[in-house]
Amino acid sequence: MAFQTAPRQPVPVSVLTGFLGAGKTTLLNRLLKAPDMAGTAVIINEFGDVPIDHLLVEQASDGIIELSDGCLCCTVRGELVDTLADLADRVQTGRLAPLARVVVETTGLADPCPVLQSIMAHPALLAAYRLDGVIAVADALNGEATLDAHEEAVRQIAVADRIVLTKSDLASAEAVASLRARLARLNPGAPILDAAGGKADVGSLFDCGLYDPSTKSVDVERWLRAVAADDHHHHDHDHANHGHRHDHRFETFSLTLDRPIAFAAVANFLDLLRSTHGEGLLRMKGIVETVEEPERPLVIHGVRRFLHPPVRLAAWPDGRRGTRLVLITKDVPQDYVRRLFDAFAGRPGIDTPDRTALEDNPLAIGGYRP
Repeated sequence: MAFQTAPRQPVPVSVLTGFLGAGKTTLLNRLLKAPDMAGTAVIINEFGDVPIDHLLVEQASDGIIELSDGCLCCTVRGELVDTLADLADRVQTGRLAPLARVVVETTGLADPCPVLQSIMAHPALLAAYRLDGVIAVADALNGEATLDAHEEAVRQIAVADRIVLTKSDLASAEAVASLRARLARLNPGAPILDAAGGKADVGSLFDCGLYDPSTKSVDVERWLRAVAADDHHHHDHDHANHGHRHDHRFETFSLTLDRPIAFAAVANFLDLLRSTHGEGLLRMKGIVETVEEPERPLVIHGVRRFLHPPVRLAAWPDGRRGTRLVLITKDVPQDYVRRLFDAFAGRPGIDTPDRTALEDNPLAIGGYRP
């Protein structure tokens, strides 16, 4: 394989998702006017669906529109993978200027997970792009009703790294407070940024702190903030979810270990978890201290059954070692996951098989559901 002498750094990709009519386009138009957004490519489904209110200076070519400030808009032609690969090819061959970032806007109630899988699991895209984060837009006027009516809307909030609250200036204080509380229960780690209050700006929405193997300035705490490391038993099955028929099916919880673990044990745990409950494993993020290379943390990132190739960082960014995994799940028995992890981590509970027994018989642990 031939390597370029000066390979470009992977371009960060942000996925913008949210309810129908929640204000994604308004947010996008406002962001695109910011000087910090220069060099951004926005991928949308159809230009007609998203009214870009920039002065369009040039129809560059073949489904790509160049905006007056140097940003680009392009439509999804076929699969998203094809569009991203085409953009990367154009940059590589000098037909487009290098990109600072890419924003993929999903349609209304789309499930963001397949988009994340495309970016994380497609060999052609791994070298060109890295996932920066998921931005979910929630509407203070209709958000609660949408969450009640559409499980997809709940999923969007659950997997987000940033939540943008729109129309809070049009809704009652009670409605805003109720929605905020519900969003925080669904996703304990994502900051909720008020668009009407000017909080949802470029600096707060992008650079979500996901790992960047090219630099040592990795903000692990920011990335893994979904659950405090000492919170071993976070549940969303509390009284506040009564009446919200989808919410209780989604959970965010963390797995922690304060000593090194063998790489094979982590790999086997992840393999077994993905094979038994892959569809319900909406997102998984983590940093692992391995026995083999305790000085260099291993960064894990997965969506459903897809696992991004694990990356070794040069050093522990925050000096704090150990293993911290954050899981966002739907219909996955948390107790099963915890017992599975404990078995592979060498601390099986009473009447629970140890790692060796599990590797011989993966279904030996209770709670497995095909």
